Amino acid sequence: MDHPRRRQVPTHDELAAWRLHIETFEIVRARIEARLHDDSGLSGGDYRVLLALSEADGRAMRSSELAAHIEWERSRLSGHLGRMERRGLVRREPCAEDARGSRVVLTEEGARAFHASTLPHLRAIKDVFVDALTPEQLAHLRDAAAAMRRHLHLDERS
Repeated sequence: MDHPRRRQVPTHDELAAWRLHIETFEIVRARIEARLHDDSGLSGGDYRVLLALSEADGRAMRSSELAAHIEWERSRLSGHLGRMERRGLVRREPCAEDARGSRVVLTEEGARAFHASTLPHLRAIKDVFVDALTPEQLAHLRDAAAAMRRHLHLDERS
């Protein structure tokens, strides 16, 4: 018995859904990040680094661990940390476990900046993203994101 071959490329409707999703969420992210910058002077990248460090044991992480956690290339993180270090948000120090590596530490100034940015950032998320959707749509979106994470094996990482 012949089985129909599985399509190798998306259908027109599947591609339209993809484009609508990606284009819209790029705009949503850009608007939220613009509000973050306007409200706090922090970039989206700054916020991701500060969030990760604020949640880490001792408010510090090895550079390589931080890069993996926020899914950035180590070279991108290194340049970004240099800019954050010059602004007093983080400091780098030698890693006791590995002389080749460094630890990134959240400074008091960085903790203050993160704390001050959190409420305005959450308000921007609500204004730009949450308020556009019904509770049912949010639940469907959450389910779709969870399905995508499972498909990509993202929840298997520690």
